Order: sequence, then structure tokens, then C-alpha cells
Amino acid sequence: MIDKTCPSIEQAVADVHDGATVMVGGFGNAGMPLALINALIQRGARDLTIVNNNAGNGDTGLAALLKAKRVRKIICSFPRQTDSYVFDALYRAGEIELELTPQGNLAERIRAAGAGIGGFFSPTGHGTLLAEGKETRVIGGRHYVLESPIHADFALIRALRADRWGNLVYRKTARNFGPIMAMAAKCTIVQVDEVVPLGELDPETIVTPGIFVQRVVRQEAVK
Repeated sequence: MIDKTCPSIEQAVADVHDGATVMVGGFGNAGMPLALINALIQRGARDLTIVNNNAGNGDTGLAALLKAKRVRKIICSFPRQTDSYVFDALYRAGEIELELTPQGNLAERIRAAGAGIGGFFSPTGHGTLLAEGKETRVIGGRHYVLESPIHADFALIRALRADRWGNLVYRKTARNFGPIMAMAAKCTIVQVDEVVPLGELDPETIVTPGIFVQRVVRQEAVK
């Protein structure tokens, strides 16, 4: 019997290892898997490469992971805002590496990994520092930059509901990067509000099929 539910949040992240590349869902706080991030902090893995749209807000969630100095590098599109002071301090001190990627390119690089695409040409970033060291081409009279896919060892995402096979339904904009991150990681771990019986999710509303999900943990499993 296929059952991807985990009895505890600690068990869900137990094999996240030092040096892993970890995708973290969320657009700011919307869709951020806060419980999974807190469990990852407790897990103690270090030298992580984090892929996220932002670089943390305030002192919680991703910012707390950075503050604990568990992150070696972050790949994101929007690292600085009014409450991104944890990242800002680490970056200015030379204690974290940043790979800045425009948001559309970030999403497509993640999607490309999940779709098995070896790379793609994008006009975004041409003629700027972001294009340094990358192949460029003129296609149809327009300049393009070759972007590479982003693969991950783990993806930590949040969904509204799941069944025990790992089929996922999201809540509105909390969906954001979740579906493509689930496709791009070797192991996708999902924090959900509710696990429902098989057949209760309308197939037309399922966004992420269970084939892309390895573990599901309910909010109730968070101690």
C-alpha cells in the first residue's frame, strides 16, 4: 500500500544532509513551509544551498535558517527588502554567497530541471553583469543568454491538502513555486494542513501529481 505520510516533522527531514541543495517554496511568507524549515534548523544540516524567491523575512522561517548560519549559498531573485536584514548582514560580512537570478529566469530554470531540459535561452539579463560568463546568441535579431536548469536534492513546499499518495491541492497564491519545485527535486517533502482519503480530491483540482512527491507531513504532526 502506498502511503507517503510521515508521522512527524522530524522524520520528514531526517535525511537532509550537509551540503544539500534545498528548494524552499514560498513567495515571501505566502506558501512558505515554516514547520519544515524549523525542523530543518533542528536537524542541524550545514553548508546548504537554498533556492527560494526571496532571502528571508524578519527573524522567522528562511531568515531563521540563515541566522543559524546553515546556508552557504542562496539562489534567489529578490534578496533585499525592508526586513531582509539577516541576509543583508551575512552578505556584507562575506558569510553567504548569492546567485542572483531574475524571477522569470528562476522559475524557468527550476521548471527546466523538472522537465528534463538541458538549458534555455532568455533575453533577460543580456548586457548586464548577470550574463557574464554565459553563452549568448542572437535569435531572430534579438540577444539571448543561455540559462542552466536548477536541480535540487530536496524541495520543501507547502500545500493545502494531500492524499496518502501525495497528490496535492494548493491554496490560492500559496501555490507559487511549489509545483515546479516538486518536479525539480530528487525528494519532495510537503507540509499540508490536511490529509484526505483517496478519491476525495477532485482530479481536476490536483495541481501536483503524487509521482513528484515523496513525503507528506500534516500540520498536526508538528510538536
